[in-house]
Amino acid sequence: GQEAARGPGERLTADEMDEQRRQNDAYQYLCHLEEAKRWMEACLGEGLPPPTELEETLRNGVLLAKLGHCFAPAVVPLKKIYDPEQTRYKAAGLHFRHTDNINHWRNAMSHVGLPSIFHPETTDIYDKKNMPRVVYCIHALSFYLFKLGLAPPIQDLYGKVNFTEEEINNMKQELEKYGLQLPAFSKIGGILANELSVDEAAVHAAVLAINKAVDRRVVAQTMETLHNPHAMLVGLREELAGAYQEVLHQAKLEKGSNARNRVSRAQDDVYDWCLTQAEIQGNIIKVNVRGALEEVDNALERQDMLALHRALWDPILALSCLQRDNLELYLEQLSMDREEKALELGYLELLEQEEVQAGILTANRRDEKERAMLQAVSQINAAVRRGMPAVTLEALMDPAAQLPDVHAPAALLYQQQLALLQCQHPRGELAQEELFVAVEMLSTVALVNQALDARNPTRLWSSLVSPALGLSGVEDANAQRYFDDLLQLKGQSRKAGTEFLSWNDIQDSINSTNSSVQDENDRAHAVRLVNEALLQADPEKTLAALLLLAPALPDIALPTAPRYHNVLSRARRQKVQATEDNGAVLWWEEIQKGVFQANQDTVAARMALGTAAINQAIKEGKASQTLRVLCNPDVALCGVVNACADAYQEQLAALMATKRPSGKTLGAEKPPTLGYYLNLQTLEGSWQCPRNGSFNTTHLSREEIQLVVTQVTVAHDRECLWASNVALVVRLQARLRGFLVRQQFMARRHILQEQRPAAIRIQACWRGYRQRRAYLERLHYLKSNTEAAIKIQAAVRMWQAQRKYQERLRYFRQNVSDGMRGDDPEHASPALGIVRRFIHLLEQSQHDFWEESEVLRMQEELVKRIRASRQLESDLDLMDIKIGLLVKNRITLQEVVSHCKKLTKKNKEQLSEMMSMDKQKGLKSLSKEKRQKLEAYQHLFYLLQTQPVYLARLIFQMPQNKSTKFMESVIFTLYNYASNPREAYLLLQLFKVALQEEIRSKVDHVHDILMGNATVIRLVVSFYRNVRGQNSLRHILAGPVQEVLQDKTLSIRTDPVDIYKAWINQTESQSGHRSKLPYEVSPEQALSHPEVQRRLDISIRNLLAITDKFVSAITSSVDKIPYGMRYMAKILRMSLVEKFPKASAEEVDKVVGNLLYYRFMNPAVVAPDGFDVVDVSARAALQPDQRRSLGAIAKVLQHAAARKAFQGESAHLCGVNQYLEDTHNKFRRFISAACCVPEPEERFNMDEYSEMVAVAKPVIYITVGELINTHKLLLEHQDSIVPHHSDPLRELLEDLDELPTVQSLVGSGAEQVLSQLSRTEISLTLTNKLVPVASSEESDTRSLLLSTKQMLVDLIQSQPGDSLPEILWTPASEHEEAAHEHLMCRRALQDTQNSAQLKRHRSLAANGRLSMEEKKRKVIRNLRCLESLGLVDSANCYQELIDELAKDIRNQRRHRQQRRRELLKLRQTLEGLDAKTLFYEEQIDYYNQYIKTCLDNLAASSKVSGKSKKLPSLHYTAAQLWEKGVLLEIQDLPPSQLKNVIFDIIPCEESGRFQVKAKFMGIDMECFQLHYQDLLQLQYEGVAVMKMFDKAKVNVNLLIFLLNKKFFKK
Repeated sequence: GQEAARGPGERLTADEMDEQRRQNDAYQYLCHLEEAKRWMEACLGEGLPPPTELEETLRNGVLLAKLGHCFAPAVVPLKKIYDPEQTRYKAAGLHFRHTDNINHWRNAMSHVGLPSIFHPETTDIYDKKNMPRVVYCIHALSFYLFKLGLAPPIQDLYGKVNFTEEEINNMKQELEKYGLQLPAFSKIGGILANELSVDEAAVHAAVLAINKAVDRRVVAQTMETLHNPHAMLVGLREELAGAYQEVLHQAKLEKGSNARNRVSRAQDDVYDWCLTQAEIQGNIIKVNVRGALEEVDNALERQDMLALHRALWDPILALSCLQRDNLELYLEQLSMDREEKALELGYLELLEQEEVQAGILTANRRDEKERAMLQAVSQINAAVRRGMPAVTLEALMDPAAQLPDVHAPAALLYQQQLALLQCQHPRGELAQEELFVAVEMLSTVALVNQALDARNPTRLWSSLVSPALGLSGVEDANAQRYFDDLLQLKGQSRKAGTEFLSWNDIQDSINSTNSSVQDENDRAHAVRLVNEALLQADPEKTLAALLLLAPALPDIALPTAPRYHNVLSRARRQKVQATEDNGAVLWWEEIQKGVFQANQDTVAARMALGTAAINQAIKEGKASQTLRVLCNPDVALCGVVNACADAYQEQLAALMATKRPSGKTLGAEKPPTLGYYLNLQTLEGSWQCPRNGSFNTTHLSREEIQLVVTQVTVAHDRECLWASNVALVVRLQARLRGFLVRQQFMARRHILQEQRPAAIRIQACWRGYRQRRAYLERLHYLKSNTEAAIKIQAAVRMWQAQRKYQERLRYFRQNVSDGMRGDDPEHASPALGIVRRFIHLLEQSQHDFWEESEVLRMQEELVKRIRASRQLESDLDLMDIKIGLLVKNRITLQEVVSHCKKLTKKNKEQLSEMMSMDKQKGLKSLSKEKRQKLEAYQHLFYLLQTQPVYLARLIFQMPQNKSTKFMESVIFTLYNYASNPREAYLLLQLFKVALQEEIRSKVDHVHDILMGNATVIRLVVSFYRNVRGQNSLRHILAGPVQEVLQDKTLSIRTDPVDIYKAWINQTESQSGHRSKLPYEVSPEQALSHPEVQRRLDISIRNLLAITDKFVSAITSSVDKIPYGMRYMAKILRMSLVEKFPKASAEEVDKVVGNLLYYRFMNPAVVAPDGFDVVDVSARAALQPDQRRSLGAIAKVLQHAAARKAFQGESAHLCGVNQYLEDTHNKFRRFISAACCVPEPEERFNMDEYSEMVAVAKPVIYITVGELINTHKLLLEHQDSIVPHHSDPLRELLEDLDELPTVQSLVGSGAEQVLSQLSRTEISLTLTNKLVPVASSEESDTRSLLLSTKQMLVDLIQSQPGDSLPEILWTPASEHEEAAHEHLMCRRALQDTQNSAQLKRHRSLAANGRLSMEEKKRKVIRNLRCLESLGLVDSANCYQELIDELAKDIRNQRRHRQQRRRELLKLRQTLEGLDAKTLFYEEQIDYYNQYIKTCLDNLAASSKVSGKSKKLPSLHYTAAQLWEKGVLLEIQDLPPSQLKNVIFDIIPCEESGRFQVKAKFMGIDMECFQLHYQDLLQLQYEGVAVMKMFDKAKVNVNLLIFLLNKKFFKK
């Protein structure tokens, strides 16, 4: 306004000029932003936000890192860029890891050589402290990269782009915030020249000379100036001189034009008008690239592969990923790209460098795809050869094979058909094209089979006409026939064991169906012609028509044509007579029958003639003639043999002689049933019976002739058979004779066996006689030498006693330290005899069996109690929901009542929405969905907390830096930093599982833990040292460390050179003269001086003395080390021994010592002030001598713990090695003592029942961000953490469904910043979703095993034997039965004292009452059951049971104590569950009373004269309820009839219960019971509409509102 009011001659004021300058600066900076934006878009190939938003977008460094990847991909690979899609940035804003992207960009600029003067600081970008400097750097980078030919030039857009006044003002305010002067963007070229050149003046002069030569436009002069060495230009090519001149001239003109557009300044720069060295170099490179692209275009034009090779490999193009093998593909791809570009533009144009690079990459991808396709095809061929359908199907589904879709159910079809094609292929290998066609066809065949299985004709027809199937001859009219025939064929093939129809089967069926249909059509046509011929009485036409049916009637013969006509005519006449229809025609079956009959008649005629010829030949008596006529095929005799001709003649003549004539013979009927008659004189036949003449009875019939021929032939064959099998008959006779001989032998042997007892008796009597005689002789001899025998026996007994004593003494000496082995139950597999010697120790074990049964009973009782407790807990949760619904409903109702008066007729429909609104939001809002989500998270974190295997796997799925942060932020929070015994126990279990997993999967050698930085060990040490271990380190190390710090005279120097220099310095300071000795010496030279050696010895003595105090303090403080560290040391030791059984104990102890000393204690020894071992004030820091002394002590301790001797450069300390050896032994004893710790269950008094009796549930406090992050990590690594689909964690993750947002967990109404919302803490009360199940099968198995062991103890004590089978299968003697009975009686006498206990264990008492044989039978049955369960094995004589008995003997006392402790623990657990159940029941009673009181208070009551009034009932018409919105509709009732329906709502005596009665036109219809709590539950579940009477739909929320208003006065 002021400018408009000012006259044209008035000057601007200073403020106005200053404001105009700031406006111009803002506009110029916006132009530079737009220039940077467009240049980055060209480099990155993606769109960027407008310049006003560019600064904010650059802060996360993603675009800058991608820019760095463009010109330095080796320095900034894409995988290094954090948050490349900016999802993290969009969701939660900046993260400190975004600074990594900025640093990657800065490293890339340093790598390409951009002077550091242009580099901005990280904070300039991340904290937005100096964004103009960032844009300035981008401009400088563009100039520099353009000079190197790595990027396009940046545009000068000053004066060419427009911005709104608001954008300019906003930018001006932003620049004022920086308080900085804008960089000189126009001087970037000069600064680059100054920074990069050696002689600035020479470069400046050379560049100006080039600009002048360009202005003169003389190509030769321009090239001469360009070749000036001071210009430092590279890549000049003489053939492109003219192009250089033209491009440089245009660039200079454009730059001058841009300079004229700028506002004139007092200080102009020469480079505002002239091209800089960088711009000249960039344009030269641009021309070179253009020339190289022209070479590429010419090569493509000529299709010259060699020229294309030279052009593509030109360094100026800087093309990447070139491969000589793909040159032909490059030619093809680039030619295609060139043609497409020409078609798109309408004229030929060079391909750009990026397009050439893209074409090369496309060709490479094509080559890779082709290679992958060939490899996939090779794998398919290999899979087909292997013959496994599943493997073949998997290979066919490989996308690299580029095959059509395959169907998994048809895997066998693919395997069979492809294997067949592979076998038929000449090379034995199917190519991709062949596989494509085959798979496409087989997939369609599979669809055909599926359609047949589904019995779907439509799907079958669509598959049959598919071009992929390639069937021929498919016709629409036969579709149903195809379906029926293929379905029938499918059933037949399935019965034959073939699951699928092949393509050939389908094509053959189609062809067969087509042929059948065609035959039926042809047959119908021929049948019509036959009937027409019969009507015309024309035999020739009849024959012609029948010939059309030749395929179906193959026996049509021309000579029989009249007979066909006669037979068919007769058949037609018969049909006309039968049907009384003159138009009746013969059908196909009737024609077929007539033709067959006519053919049979013809055959009968020929047969009659042949039979007459045979009779004539028999009469003539010539055997050869008879044989010839017998072989006549018309007679069709069977079994005629040439060799039997004479026999035939003889037998037939004899038979004919028996025939008697009956009169004159004129003819014979052959056979009478066919009606054909033959005249024997004229040999003429007729189908009509002759009137005159008689039948010949002397001729033989065909049947008689055949009978004779058969008899003769059989007799002849029998003779031939006997003649050819003479040798076989002889062998048969030999066998029969042998059988008879053996039969006699067996009879003789049977007699001998019957007389065997008598023979044995005779032999026994003879032997007895001889034995008695020898005995009497021996007795006489002994009586005569009695004294000598006594002396010999005494000597032998003495020798035996001495030997037995020596053996026993040697045995005890050998086993005094190692324990008894071999002859006692401690042996791994003791013999039954050894166990029998100690079995009496189990005699008084009836109480033990009772205790075992009691443990089982109490465990089952415990499971029942736990289930009951869970049910009570569930009831409590339901009570919580009901109380919450009451409270929530009261708030909602008050809200509705307050707004009820404001409702109008238009907004009454909003009442339902008001009723359903919920003030509570977020995860803990009172809705079913949110509560289910909350419970799902509580179940999830309970499972993660109590099952450490999931978190252990998750830790190793993340990078090391992520896993450390995850442990510190989430896992330690999940375990509340081990703040109570339960969390400490569970966290220790996590450490244990994670360490075992890391050793199992990542440690290949024992020393890998020493060399690497094991994740779990690092986390364990960090946790117990920083949280729980600081006091421990103070208690352990405070004494010796204080002694070192307080001893001011202590100075430990172990480096000879340091001692030498200290000696020289002391000498010079004391004498005041410079020492003549050299100051710089080697360790060997220093040790050559006696004074240095003396001082070193003193230092070593002091070092060993103070180190010994540290060793004593450490080795005597085992109990002061945190329990968690000691237990993890124990787990580390056990895991290493398990994985590396061949590793020595010393190697394992080194690794454990590395954990306990080097990682846990050593840092506190080196820097006690950093670990709070000693109190050091800020001004009284540790002195260098003190730190050096502590470092030397730590070094000696480290070498001692690792048993690493001083050698090499530390050879001067070799005298300490013996001390190291002794100290190492102390460390090993210290390590062994440290690893002797009880299990966490005993330490923290935790067991499987602890969780069940705890009244207070575990609660964790976790931020929303940590909760979402944990959920996200579990989803990302789900397949690695839970490979099995039945795992409980998968079920819980499925319950949670997709990943929630921060707003959904906190509440959508929150208006805080997203980063603040993610830090919101929520509490989760952890609960278990899974309930333990009693294992009755396991209980039965254990009971069976106990019963079997008890009976075996009785049998082993009562009956001897070397093995259990021998005892079980050998009958017991009377003495053994008596011993067993005595044992049982004694035990029964003892058991009577505990009759009350035995009543509960009848099965055990019943086993004691069994006899030995009954026990054996029962034991054998039990052993078979146990063997079927895999607990015992009969092959090793049931050694497992013997081992169990031996184990019971060994562990008798220990087992009793453990069982008693378990019984005590179970009783305590049951008592705790009783207390918990009582607590829950009291809570439920209180909640029930509370709900009842609430419902009673809701009911409005008033007392009149001491009596309470009954609540009135409500009467509403349906129309009134419809207007209020309570009633939505009544089924089958129009709105106009609603006024005739009346609803009565009557309150019942029980609070919250109503009876709804419906009347229509005054007639009672139905009653409906309505519960107020049910309505609240429906509202909680989000159900807005419910049905009454199965017809009326009501609004739940408005019905609650009505009840509250009318009955509860709310």
